[in-house]
Parts: sequence; C-alpha cells; structure tokens
Amino acid sequence: LGITQKNGKPFKPTTQGKIERLWQTLKRYLDACTIDSVDELQAVLDAFRDHYNDVRPHRSLNRATPATAYTRIPKAHPTSVTGTDTWRVRYDTVDADGKITIRHGGRLLHLGIGRAHTRTEIIALIHDRDTTIITADTGHTLATFTLDPSRGYQRKNG
Repeated sequence: LGITQKNGKPFKPTTQGKIERLWQTLKRYLDACTIDSVDELQAVLDAFRDHYNDVRPHRSLNRATPATAYTRIPKAHPTSVTGTDTWRVRYDTVDADGKITIRHGGRLLHLGIGRAHTRTEIIALIHDRDTTIITADTGHTLATFTLDPSRGYQRKNG
C-alpha cells in the first residue's frame, strides 16, 4: 500500500513527548495498584485504557476525551495508484552537481542528470518506476530512468 514506517528518536519531546508522558502516567497508576496475577494485570490495564481514553477530559483538547477528539478527525487512508494512466509531473532545476531529487515510495532518490545541465530548468515526468527528464523550455529529453527504490542514487538508462 506504499506505507513506510518511521520511528521517532527516544527522548525527543517534539516527536516522543506525548507517548513518553503516557508511559509515565501508566507507570504511576500501576505502582499504586496491587496485582497478584496476569489476569488482574490485564483487568487493571483495561480499566486504565478505558479511563484514559473515554472518561478523563484533557486540557489540550478543550476538556474533551481523547476518544472524542479522535473520532472527530477524518482519518487518512493509503493512497493507491489506480490504472496505468497515473503520471506525476515535477518542475525543478538541476543542481550544481547535475542532480535532482524526487520522492518515490517514501524515499528521496537522487537522479544524475549530468553536470553539463547544471541550472537547467526541467520537468520530470514520473510514471510508476519510469521517469523521463525533459527541458522546461524546449521539451528536449535529457535523461530517462527506471527507478530502483533500494538505491539512493539513480543512474540514467542506457
């Protein structure tokens, strides 16, 4: 489905703060409980989850519960390419090293156009893994590529 997992770095509050705060609250809750079996632990965890998500109002959510806030927001779904007529068009300028960068399959790929074309304004025509680079002013083909998502740098075909 074109989904790529990305993990945040530990101890980075901008990416991990919310989940680290949840773990802290859960640890304090469990420390206050007396648990003698796995079944009791599961019951305590279920009660915590229900209270945390469905009962406890949250300041950052205008006193709404997390479950209420979650259900209000439209959910993202994986996008899928349907049919063979889907093309991406990208306008760019070849950098000083003769490359452009495109995103494909959740990765940044660097396409080697050639230093002779430095600062040339181009149009990248991307169809699945096939990419054609043409000049923006004349439409002359500069390079074609068959993208290999396992490699960061892409060489021209032929």
